[in-house]
This record gives sequence, structure tokens and C-alpha cells, in this order.
Amino acid sequence: MSISAVENYQGVWGNRIGFGRRTAVLFIDFMQAYTQPGAPLFAEGVVSAVGRAQELLAWSRMNEVPIVHTNIRYFADDCADGGVWVRKAPVMKGMVQGNPLAEFCAAVMPEPGELVITKQYASAFFGTSLGPHLYAQGIDTLVLAGCSTSGCVRATAVDAVQHGFHVVVARECVGDRHDGPHEANLFDIDSKYGDVLSLEDVFAGLGKERGL
Repeated sequence: MSISAVENYQGVWGNRIGFGRRTAVLFIDFMQAYTQPGAPLFAEGVVSAVGRAQELLAWSRMNEVPIVHTNIRYFADDCADGGVWVRKAPVMKGMVQGNPLAEFCAAVMPEPGELVITKQYASAFFGTSLGPHLYAQGIDTLVLAGCSTSGCVRATAVDAVQHGFHVVVARECVGDRHDGPHEANLFDIDSKYGDVLSLEDVFAGLGKERGL
């Protein structure tokens, strides 16, 4: 007799660890390539995520929560700094300076003074200064927003927990091309790598941390 995935995981995976002592919010790759209809990377789920991520970004700014943004940029000829990844996914070669699709979405544009980490691979930690920056600030928890759920969000969640951070994913603030990969990866992240929470619960956790 078959059992559901939830039943199969119950009591084995899905433990909650919650927020730690100090949280930063990480906005992953909210670039126009994912939100412009007709673009090769267009994902309807990311359009929705941008709308809700505006709320998270505004709340974080108002309450002085540390904020980090990431984008993807290739600088070498033929995007050679993307290594094998851009050979596997040549669509990523559009992430070059001067391509409007590689610019941030206007609704979640970084403000002056907000840190932007430029990366060449899926994880925001791989080959970047993100880890040292967070450690230096005494941050032990990351709230993730961004795209795509099955790609850069998942890769960052896995690396974040492996670097010793509490991981929280704001469910309404991440998106993907299709519901299947989106939901499957949220289920897997919530089971093994972090806590997938509603935006309302994220605000409650951040507010409690800040005494609001």
C-alpha cells in the first residue's frame, strides 16, 4: 500500500529550527530576465514573487534588517567564468553587462548602500564573499527570497545550512517557471535544509527578534 510523501517524511524529516539571534534577508537574482514576457527565462511564478518580495523588502528597510541582494554577471569572453554551468544552461549567457534583462527588477531594486553580491553560479555562497560578510556582522539566520526556487534558491539554501546558518524561505517571495518544480523544492527545502514559512510568519519571526 502506497503512502503519501508527507506521511513518508513525518517523524523523519521536517524538524523546525526557527530563527537564531540575528537575521539578514537575502534577495536572490530578481532580474528582469525572469519577469519580462517573451524572455527565454521568463517565469510567471517569479512575477508573483516580486510583488510579495516588495513587502518584505520595504518591511526590512523600515525596521533596519540587514539586506543583501544577488545578481548574476559574466565578464569573460563567451562567459567562460560561468564554467560548465553555462555550457549546460547556455541561456545564462544573457547575464552580461549591457543586457537590460540582466538588470534588477525595478520593484525590488537595491538602494544605495545595500550590498549586492555578484555571482557566476547558482549558490549565492559559491565563489563569493557572502559567508564572510554575514559572519562579520554576527548574522546566523538567512531569510531567502528570489528565483528560481528549484535553482538558485535551493542551491543557496543548501549551502547556507552547510555554512551553519538557520535558513528560512519566505514562501510567497520565491518563484519558478512551473508549479511542479517550485512545490517539490519547497517541500524538500522545508524537510531537510530550512523552514519554509508564510510571509506573515516571517514578519512575526523578524518582529519578535527585533522586539516589535
